Formats: sequence, structure tokens, C-alpha cells
Amino acid sequence: MPIGFVDRVEHMEELRSVLASLVEGRGGRALAFDSASGMGKSALLRAFEAEAAASPGPAGCRIVSTACRPGIGPDLMYGPVLDLLLKIGEDQEPKRRGVFRRMLGATGQGVVRSAPEVLSAIVPGLGAVFTLGREITEASLDSGSMPFDSLLPFRHAAALRIVDGLLEVVRQGPPTVLVIDDVQHIDESSQFVLDQLLRKLPQEQLALVLSHTSDGAYADGRESRIEALLHRWSGEGLLRRRTMGGLPQDAIAELVAQRHPAAPPALSHRLAELTGGHAIFVTLCLEEWSPDHGAEVALPATLSRVVEERLRTLTEQDRALLVTGAAQGEVFLSGTVAAVTGVPHDVVMERLRLIARDHRLLVPEEPPAWARWESADCYRFEHRALWSVVYAQQSAEQMRSRHARIAEALGQARPETTSLERRLEIARHLRRGGPACLAASADAHFALARDAATEGLSFAEAERHCEEVIKAARDLPMGTEGRDRRFVQAVELLLSLTEVRWRGQSRPAGGPDIDDLAAEAEAAAGRCAEPELAIRATLLRGKTLLATQGLVPSLVKLAAAVELAEEHGDPVPLFVARVEYGRQVSKRRLADGLAQLREAERMYASDPRLGGSGEPVLQHARNLGEMQLGITLFDSGYLTEALTRLTRCVARLRDEPLKAELPIALNYLAQVHMGLGDEEKAEEALREALDFEADRGGDSAWHAYNAALLARIVARRAGDREEGRRLIAEAWAETERTWLANLVPIVRNLYAEVLLADAGEYGEELDAAERLAVATCVETRRSGMVRSEIAAHSLRSRILVRKGDVEGAEEHAREALRILGEVGDMPALRTEEVLYHSALVLSARGFEDEARGLLDRARDAVLRKADLIADDAVRERFLSGVSLNRAVLGAGEVDR
Repeated sequence: MPIGFVDRVEHMEELRSVLASLVEGRGGRALAFDSASGMGKSALLRAFEAEAAASPGPAGCRIVSTACRPGIGPDLMYGPVLDLLLKIGEDQEPKRRGVFRRMLGATGQGVVRSAPEVLSAIVPGLGAVFTLGREITEASLDSGSMPFDSLLPFRHAAALRIVDGLLEVVRQGPPTVLVIDDVQHIDESSQFVLDQLLRKLPQEQLALVLSHTSDGAYADGRESRIEALLHRWSGEGLLRRRTMGGLPQDAIAELVAQRHPAAPPALSHRLAELTGGHAIFVTLCLEEWSPDHGAEVALPATLSRVVEERLRTLTEQDRALLVTGAAQGEVFLSGTVAAVTGVPHDVVMERLRLIARDHRLLVPEEPPAWARWESADCYRFEHRALWSVVYAQQSAEQMRSRHARIAEALGQARPETTSLERRLEIARHLRRGGPACLAASADAHFALARDAATEGLSFAEAERHCEEVIKAARDLPMGTEGRDRRFVQAVELLLSLTEVRWRGQSRPAGGPDIDDLAAEAEAAAGRCAEPELAIRATLLRGKTLLATQGLVPSLVKLAAAVELAEEHGDPVPLFVARVEYGRQVSKRRLADGLAQLREAERMYASDPRLGGSGEPVLQHARNLGEMQLGITLFDSGYLTEALTRLTRCVARLRDEPLKAELPIALNYLAQVHMGLGDEEKAEEALREALDFEADRGGDSAWHAYNAALLARIVARRAGDREEGRRLIAEAWAETERTWLANLVPIVRNLYAEVLLADAGEYGEELDAAERLAVATCVETRRSGMVRSEIAAHSLRSRILVRKGDVEGAEEHAREALRILGEVGDMPALRTEEVLYHSALVLSARGFEDEARGLLDRARDAVLRKADLIADDAVRERFLSGVSLNRAVLGAGEVDR
């Protein structure tokens, strides 16, 4: 029952203005229409398309539309984006058009192609991004390592490549308006593409129009996330939102005149009172009206009553067929209905044809792509509101039973036709099929989660599937075969995917409690009696403890993982566990970290199952271990060896196809150059890292850290202080967005240091620097990031000296010294710097002997490092080119 298009003058004018802006070369805009279901949004968009197609106006302007469907739609990664690309591609030059036609025709020939595969054939360079991301993701899932902080940029890169490919195709044709109906059902991968696309519209001859049904916008769930996304886009000025209310009485009168010219005038007034202008309700009521009713007919007061009146005219068998079709969805197949009801397919096809012809409940529909090779008719309920009423004509057990039988029927397809869409449809029915389907639902959703993560780097879709596995596994009775393994695997994948969003909290972005989940998985792994699973679950628990309770509890669990791996004897989990433990324990005890990382290096070099395997995840662990060993050597005073190792590591990473860890290695190399007094080379390394990540796209915690280090270098130059202030502000903003727990306090301290260097005795800069240092002191007491806690107390001491509060400065200087005395040398912290500034403060307070002792210790630390530098020129630059070293060695009496 198409809703007649009437009124909506303002909304249509808005659409015309979007088109006019394109035609006049003023760039593209984005527009979203919001309303409750059935208000006529789709009718408005159809009318706009029809008007544009019929208009003799701007030649060559095109409207390309698609719709997001409920059911499988939200899980079908890149669904609407791919649909739009294929439709636009039909307008290409003949040679290029052939690629698109082959992609379109593939599904009709029974050839199963995934969305990433089709997109890779269309978008230059995208295939390489998907391939590299898939390789390391698959290896990560198989080994239990979790480098998703390194994989996230590949999702950004994929989205950017898709946007560039879409724009390239659009540029080869006329100005274009993309229309996406029912955006509340859009998948997360497509959301990310739209986010990037919206930012480029003003420079392109491309506009975007969305329709959004707001029924579920403010309830928990997927549709509320779409509402939040639209709200953010609107707030950033990327999109304009317009709300569509009910039809006014004059518009209803126009609709009545279209449908029933002889109807009495009072009918439109009665309809306006009854329906509140709800477009679909008005249309349904008009279809129930006949001339003999006159104006005083008692019309049903609710939509459900209208539909139920229609259902009463059907036979009992027809109602059963219709309800079974509704169980499959708003769009359903006659073959599925026949398989579930046991009625012969020929009879079902004939009955559905007559229902569609005689009862205004169904309309014939083209089957979805995954079902085009099936010998079945396809129907769609005339409106989603109508479908929901029909679906509700069942008891709870009837629903569960029908969903289970539908899943079974759909699973009978030939393996070569089992596309992702069909698998999603089967999984949807399994999760609604009740207790009998729990194990099958868990298995189906886990397979979908892995494929979403690996095939399309669609981590958000993978997360949702994992949540379904966890829910199903928990509902299985304790002791059910495979229950615990299913649970552990799903939790491991879910926490791997969400790791980049933990933000040092137990519940990231409304998700589950990560440490509770990890603890539950650890217990489940213990019941499985599978050592490798137990090692992986223990490693995972170590990571969640690091985020939620801090470094010290985490180290206990990571050490336990190493111990389990040693008992198991398999070098692969042992190597991964040792690298992870070595990286983290270095933050607390440099010597222990050095020992673990050196042993991991020895293992990799001597065991062909590690160094000779070519496994991407082992390569990733090797890269992280090698660069961590380099920076740990630097923090331990072995500057020459650190420089050699990190220079070699960076050179090797530049030649790798993935380059995922290159920004980290360049960061460490820059720290060594800065420590040796070569700020020019440090700046070169940092700018290379920043350029690399800018090309790759998307926020990154390490991009923020590199920008912060560069800001510290730049801010020291008198003519570049403004650039330094800009860089550090941008770095902190990016750090707040990415929130990698171990980097947050480091970047915050760097921000305070840059502000302190540029501040006077009083003023906003000094106050801001103190607020940042205080925040780090508070945070690090919880997180256990001792190195940053020492640095923050030292910074507070220096700030308070600048403010003239030497008594307060002494308190924080002594606290920094106390912690340093307990833990010894720390990574990313120069012991001599803490000693030197504490000496200045204590001297100012009159503790001259104590100050001299601190200064002597600072000198010893500098000279010890100098003695370990083999090259004379490098040693001289270290002693004379580093301002702190000059101050420490040339101070004599403590400089107040």
C-alpha cells in the first residue's frame, strides 16, 4: 500500500535546494528526514526521485537510491555502500561498466561473493588493505594475541579507500544525489564510510539524503546508536536534520480527493481527528472506506484493529501461511513457508498469489540477492507496521518453533550458495529459536564474527555477533559439551575487538564489564583442560586488569601466563606471553623487562617454529619485542646499543608491507636521538611517523604521542612556540579520543611541560599545567603507572617553584624522590632530571647538603651513560648537546 504523496512542500523544497546547489557548482550537502514509522518519508523520497527524473531542468543530474532493510540488513557489512557503488557504476564507460556488471551478475549465477571481495574489485588499492588486515587478524585470533590497536588503522584505511573510490566513480558522471532510506538499519561499516564521506561533500558534486525512522531512537540498542551518530553529525555541521510530523488536514483532504473524489468533505476532518495525520494510518483507513459508509462511518481507532479486520477475511490456512511468512520477516519466500508448514509448495504459491491480489496485505517482491537462485516466489508486507501486527498473532512458543524451523529450512541450501546474507538470515532465526537452538546459534554467530573481523575488518559487526555467542553460551546448561570453549573464544574475540575503547574503564562505551568477562572466561578455560586456551585466557585477564585495576595486578596475571606457557612447552604461546609480560614489566622493573625481552629474542632466533614460521602474529610480537628491548636498553643507560637496535628495527619495518608498528618504532628512535642531543634527527623521525599515520588515516594514540614529543622539540625554539602549542593541544585532544591507558599520562605530562616552558610566574598557562599534573598524580595512583606518577610530582614541584610556593614544591619533590627510591630507574623517565630539579627545590628550601648529594647522583647517572657510548662524537654531543646534561655537569653549586 504505497502512501500517496501529498503536502510536504517545505521538505520537497529543501530537497530541490540540495539539487540546485549541486547543479550550480556550490558543492554537496547532507540532509536527513526524521519521523516515526509510516509518516511518508519513503513516499517523499520516491516523489523527489520521480520529479528529478521527469524534470527538463539540469541535464544529467542523477539520483541514486538504496534502502537499508531490517533483519539481515544491519549485519551485512558495507551493504548500502556497495549497492550505491554498483548502481553508479552502471553509468560508467563501457569498459569500466563491465566490471560492475560482472559483480552484479555474480549473485544471479550462484557465485557467492562477499561485500569486501566485490568492493575490492571496484575500488583500487582496497584489496591490499583487506588482504593485509585479514592475514594478521586471522593469525591473531588463532594464537590469542590481540594486536587490534595496530589493526584499527586498517579499518580507517579501508573506509577512506572506499570513499575515494566512490568519489572517483561519481566524478566521472554528472552531479549526483545519494539517497539512503531507513538509515536506522545501516551497518556499522557503512556508518564509518558515511562519516568520512560527509566530511568531503562540500568539495564534491555529490549530496547525501537520508531517511531515519525514530521509533527506536531513544531505547537501548542499535537504533539509539544511529540516533546518536546523526546527532553528532548534525552538531558538527555535517548534516541538516528535518522532522516530518503528521499530515495537516488540508493534505488529508487532498489525499481523500485522490482516492475517493465523491467522498463527503467531513471524511477528511474525521480522518484528521482519528489518525493525527499519521500517513500510513490515513492510507489504511481510506482503503477500508466505501461510499456507502458516508462521513459518519465508525473507523477503527488503532492500526492493529485495521489489520486484524483484514485478517478475519482470510481462511484459517491462509492466516497460518501469512503468520509463518511474517516469522521469516517483512520479506519472505514461499518455499520457506511451505517447508515450515508442511503444505505443498504449489498450494502455498497459489494461496499467497491470491492473498496478494485480493486482500491488500502483500505485494510481490524481487527476492533478495542470496535467494535469487531459489525456485520460490517472494513477497513483502505492504508496510512494516502491518507486518509487525501480523507477526504478533502468535504465542511465544509458536514464534520460537517457527524461527527454529525456518533456520533449518534455510540451512538446506547447497553449500556453494551459502552466502554471507543467507548465513546472517539463518543466525537471526537461530537466536530466536529458543533453547533447542542455543548451541547452533552460538556456532553460527561465532563463525560470522570471525568472518566479519577478518574478511571486511568490520569490527563492530563482529562485536555484536560475539555478544550473541556469549549470551547463548551462558544460557546453555553447565557441563554441556563445548559450552565453555564457545564462551572463552567469544569473550577473547570480543575483548580483542573492544580493547582500543577500554579507556581505562571497566565498561567501555556501554559495553560489558571487561574484567568480569575476562575472569569468567579464565574460569571457563580452566574447566576445558586445554592448556593453550588457559594461557590465552590468562593473558587476556592480565590485559583487562591493566585497564581496570592497574599495572601491579596485571603483572601477576601476565607472569602466571608465562608460567603456564612454560609448563605447556609450546614455544608459540610462550613467546607471545613472554613478549607481553616483558613489555609490561618494563614499566615497573627495567631489569626484569630486559631479561624477559632478551630471552624472547633468543627464542625467536633459535627456534624455527618461531622465526621461520612467517606467521604475521609472531612477526607482530617479534616487532613489539624488538623495539621494546631497544627502548628498555635506552632507559637502562645503554644508549649506543639502543640506537643501533632501533635504527635497524625501523629500517626493517619500512620494508614490511604491513608497517603496523612503524609509528611506535619511530617514536622510540626519536626518544633515543633526543637523549643523545640530536633533536634534528629526532624531529625527522617524528615527522615521518606523523606523515605515515596521516596517510593511513584515523585517530591513533601513537600519532598523538609522536605529536606531543614533536611539540616539546618545537616549543623550545623561540620562533616556533605557537606551532608547539598547537601541536600539543591537538595531541592531547587525540589522546582523549583514543585513550590508550599507558600513553595518556605520558602525553598529559608532556602537555604540562610545554605549558610550563612557555609560562611566566603566574597566568593561565601555569594554572593549566598544574591542573594537568594534578590529574596525572590522581590517575597514576590508581593505574600503577609509576614512571608517570614520578614525572608528575616532579612537574608539580617545578610549577610550584615558578609560582613561588617553595614549601609545596618541596613536598612534591620529596614524593617524587621517595617513589624513585623505591622502584629505581623507570622507562620514559630520566632519573637525572628528577634528581636535578629536586636538588634545585631542596636548595631553595635551605637543604644544601641534601641538594649537593642529589646533584652528585645526577652527575653520576649522566657520566655512567656517557661511559657506555662507544663513539667519541656521539658521546660529546650527549654531554654538551643535551641541555639537562650541561646543567647537571656544569652547575657546580646548585643553581637557584
